[in-house]
Amino acid sequence: MIELAAILAGAAGAGWLLRRAHLRRVAAGPAAGIPCMTRTPAGQGRWRVGRVFAGPGGAQWVPRRGERVDLTGGRTTGVRAPSVREGMSINPGSRIVACAYEGGGSIEFAVMPPDLGELLGAVPRAEAPQAP
Repeated sequence: MIELAAILAGAAGAGWLLRRAHLRRVAAGPAAGIPCMTRTPAGQGRWRVGRVFAGPGGAQWVPRRGERVDLTGGRTTGVRAPSVREGMSINPGSRIVACAYEGGGSIEFAVMPPDLGELLGAVPRAEAPQAP
């Protein structure tokens, strides 16, 4: 009987804490920026959580931990669905946007479909090669 009372008290306390956290998030309003995950260089490394912020000076990716990454020299080169292997570490319903920098280097963004248009608007597209 004592064990049951302790379990019920623990469940009530956990529910109260979760409700407080939820109400705090709702009161804060929607977060700014485009939520996404990135990895650099493209096709290698770990996916890192962050947000893309589009501003008058160009787009920036701000990771949850670490330094900001300036995306002004980046150009979108393609959009694709994640592979089966990538789908194990990111949401399989997301879309992967590949970007290349003018001086070399690359970065990939995993973004959910509702945010895809906003991300493509923030990072300019690469010009398609002209046919001779």
